[in-house]
Amino acid sequence: MTDRILNSIGTTIRPRNRRPRRKIFRLVRAGKIWLSAGALCLALPVFAAPEPWQVWREHNPESTRRVDHTAWQRFLEVFVVAGEDGINRVAYQQARADAGPDLQRYLQELAAIDPRTLTRDQQMAYWINLYNALTVDVVLRHPGKQSIRRMGQGFFSFGPWDDALFSVAGIAMTLNDIEHRILRPIWQDQRIHYAVNCASLGCPNLSQTAYTAENLNRQLSEAEKTYLRHPRGVSFDSRGRLQLSSIFEWYREDFAETEQGLLEYLAQHHPEAERLLEYQGRISYRYDWQLNALTNSQ
Repeated sequence: MTDRILNSIGTTIRPRNRRPRRKIFRLVRAGKIWLSAGALCLALPVFAAPEPWQVWREHNPESTRRVDHTAWQRFLEVFVVAGEDGINRVAYQQARADAGPDLQRYLQELAAIDPRTLTRDQQMAYWINLYNALTVDVVLRHPGKQSIRRMGQGFFSFGPWDDALFSVAGIAMTLNDIEHRILRPIWQDQRIHYAVNCASLGCPNLSQTAYTAENLNRQLSEAEKTYLRHPRGVSFDSRGRLQLSSIFEWYREDFAETEQGLLEYLAQHHPEAERLLEYQGRISYRYDWQLNALTNSQ
């Protein structure tokens, strides 16, 4: 553990914040996570493989039910704008004035569905859209905040990820539950990291297309390719040092068992594949928590 902590010194720019500190210490005592060197300054951990929330493993492979994501699709078409820099931004100010009630109705429609009655693909699309719609709803409820990390309910919270925001089939849940207890452990698909959006510039784009069972695999693969070919995902600085999104540090085991394995994974999707495969230097990790808000100048 000491070696892992020392190896993280100077590499983590901003560890991801999707759990509050009160749970971190319980997980540390349980030996389920290890802290980076920044933990001495109340930084956050690199997460070990999560345990699935067993109640949500159930599904109905024979189901013909289709979840209607039309309302979410309308929101994405109107308020998510693709920038020339390759980053999708959200017109939160306009959405706050024009789309708040519609978003609430969509969330109420999702709340009325028990996803255990759906097929696996329908479920995955359901959870991804729910996560992203809830995140947008959080931002709409906090006008004037410049980072989602300032939008938690508790005085000492580092964001909304552990706030009970929603109930599904009468079961209260958080954004952390959806990502780390449902999506990641049940599907074990690294592309999930490119689909769920944390309302930050460093995050993979919020898609302009709602996820559905029919477009699921294509959308996931496109999101993966887009992020890995964007500088905020993978880049080399002026000195030739490799810079990666902190996502690949926080959740490395979702992508590969070793650092070399991570480079091999990245090379599969990046135009500078040979350079990645031959890289021997230090890797720096970074993440921009600034809100992915569309401004008047964009």
